[in-house]
Amino acid sequence: MKKNRTRHGAMLVTCILASVLFLTCCKNNESKETSNPAGLINDPAKLEMIHSLVDLEGDKGRLYEMTYTVDYKLEDALNAGIVGTNTLIQFVMGNLMDGKSSKAPSLNYDAGCSAFACKDKDSEDFLMGRNFDFNHKDENGERVMIPAIVVHTAPKEGKKSVSFVDGQFVKYKSGFYTDGDTDLSMLMALPYLLLDGINEDGFAISVLKLDGYPTRQHYSDRKNIFTTVAMRMLLDRASTVSEATEMLKQYNMCMDEEKASYHFFMADATGDYAIVEYTFKEGEQYPTEMEVLRGDDVWRYVTNFYASPSMVDSPDGSVISTHGKWRYDTLKVNLAKCQYEMNPVQAMGLLQKVAQGPGDEEKKSTGFTQWSEVYNLNKKTVRMSILREFDKTFDFTVE
Repeated sequence: MKKNRTRHGAMLVTCILASVLFLTCCKNNESKETSNPAGLINDPAKLEMIHSLVDLEGDKGRLYEMTYTVDYKLEDALNAGIVGTNTLIQFVMGNLMDGKSSKAPSLNYDAGCSAFACKDKDSEDFLMGRNFDFNHKDENGERVMIPAIVVHTAPKEGKKSVSFVDGQFVKYKSGFYTDGDTDLSMLMALPYLLLDGINEDGFAISVLKLDGYPTRQHYSDRKNIFTTVAMRMLLDRASTVSEATEMLKQYNMCMDEEKASYHFFMADATGDYAIVEYTFKEGEQYPTEMEVLRGDDVWRYVTNFYASPSMVDSPDGSVISTHGKWRYDTLKVNLAKCQYEMNPVQAMGLLQKVAQGPGDEEKKSTGFTQWSEVYNLNKKTVRMSILREFDKTFDFTVE
């Protein structure tokens, strides 16, 4: 009898401890009250959404998650003629906020980044790997810690998706949400600040920096579209790489940073993948020709120089440019070695090999790895680590 009471007592203690751990876990994932203002928002639904932001580490201010529950007016954005960061902010302030301000935050887009696609060697699934590398610095040259924000969207006439945002692009620093001062109104812009993401059909996309002049297409029969607006459109409306590339052909791509352009890397649940670049016509200063590079293993990986054969002789092409060269070669060698099949653990390991940070100057690092992700395109999941802390991961799904 005493033995039974002892066993019962041990079970009771175990249950209590489990309950405490469960409650602690739940508590850490609850949205915290904030006294920060949202001066340009007065709609109750928008305020409720803004105040639902969750710090996924409890109180570190490094990684947040939010479900965007109000209409972000994609069709209006596609008709607004957004051609760059200024017009994007103007659209957000005029269409998604309830008040206006003459003092709008600037947006910055500059990064290193790496991406690749492969088959999961342990299943029939397909994977996409992605490092987002960006080194934010203040006026003194010191690194600024960013808040990464995970954004869930479920538009009424579109596809559900989960995407990832660097909050520093609208001047939000780590811990901004509960610092008692930062205005939260720019959280309304989150659907249009994405840098990569995946939708309910298993289509995923990421954007990576290129050097040189920005893309500025100018076909008279097409509407203008900005980089991140295009990504939002594709996550909301495309199921496959083929559908995505056809949609992009209907718009003039506009990128307004004078010293940078961008290319896209995309993949889908059928195993298709592609690099989309905008290249030069002879004699033109700005890239205007959309190229889709797909159907060969050499297009399974990409970093920060033009991959297109048409750009071989360009200073920013694959022969001359060194921007991301060591990372590109590392992806190339490791993917070929495993015949383009890796399990998720190996895929994250490859991202670790090409991650960038302090001490990598001899490798000509061009950024700091803010996050690393392995997308499962069939299960519609993302495993993420931040700040090269590969022993700690966060899992997300499209829901």
